[in-house]
Amino acid sequence: MACKINQRLTHLTWPVSMEAHVKEKRFMRILATMKRFPAGVMVIPLLLGCAMNTFFPNALTIGGFTSGLFKNGVPTLIGLFLFCSGATIDVKMAGSTVWKGVVLTALKFFIGFGLGLLLNALFGEAGFLGLAPLAVIGAVTNSNGVIYATLAGEFGDETDVGATSILALNDGPFFTMIALGASGMGNFPITDIIASIIPMVIGFIIGNLDHEWRKILATGMILLPPFNGFALGAGMNFNNILRAGISGIVLGLLTVLATGLLTFFLYSALRRKADPMGAAIGTTAGVATTTPTAVAMADPSFQPQVETATAQTAAAVVITAVLCPLLVSWLSKVSRKWNEAHGIAADIPVPEQEGCETQPAATADLD
Repeated sequence: MACKINQRLTHLTWPVSMEAHVKEKRFMRILATMKRFPAGVMVIPLLLGCAMNTFFPNALTIGGFTSGLFKNGVPTLIGLFLFCSGATIDVKMAGSTVWKGVVLTALKFFIGFGLGLLLNALFGEAGFLGLAPLAVIGAVTNSNGVIYATLAGEFGDETDVGATSILALNDGPFFTMIALGASGMGNFPITDIIASIIPMVIGFIIGNLDHEWRKILATGMILLPPFNGFALGAGMNFNNILRAGISGIVLGLLTVLATGLLTFFLYSALRRKADPMGAAIGTTAGVATTTPTAVAMADPSFQPQVETATAQTAAAVVITAVLCPLLVSWLSKVSRKWNEAHGIAADIPVPEQEGCETQPAATADLD
């Protein structure tokens, strides 16, 4: 009897599931396809915007909401992204999480800053293979939070994952402006520097006053990148990107070596154990492609470099997204053997303080 009932139920539900399956197949899997590419959620719209501006340069200049969103909306979109990013930073994180986040953020900044200074001293404004300080500092100092959080979940513990929120501080142009201004390579009024971080500060305050707002604003980290990418691309031209040539690949390699391999040794020395998570910041975030434009808005002398620097940064985003996980995976094996040989225990997940949220920022695959 039970067998007959089961057969009847199966007969009744099968057409429904098949219908749902057929309906699902009717839709194009656009997002899934974009996610197959490193930082594809931002880079692919950027390329589409660039193609539109290259072959149909007047299509997006018709005015109204169309131009406001797809052509002239970069400042607003960047500001909104920083606002949402700030809301994901939790002030109540435990000490170990904060320490790791602050140390990794500091290493990422000072190594990128130092590399930019060195190349500027050796090669001047023309840069090494056409890599100007604007591109080097902007790309090397900004890490991909999604890749870091993913690697932390696989090769680290929960305090490593929680450090993602602190690393969100290097999103946007703030640190790049500080570096260029402090080195004398740029001239930024203090109001412009402050203005570049105010959206993040306000988001930070709101996110910590109301966790419901934090959840809502965190979704903006997923929604905004495609629009950011397209608007940035709409100000670029494929002819100029091709002129960037191999320099974008070199920038990606420099980022992986400088803030991947070098940071691994420095971070391991500070932790007194081999820790592959030091290499997990050897990436360039997709949002770093907005930095040259934001910097040029504050100091117009950088405007001639914007298009090339943006193209180089976009290439670095892809290169680092591919190479950094491979490096961390290899260093994880090396670290395990080295720690075992020296009698150093593996990391044990450290419980966070009660009520503490250590979820990584809700960023898209570009971040």
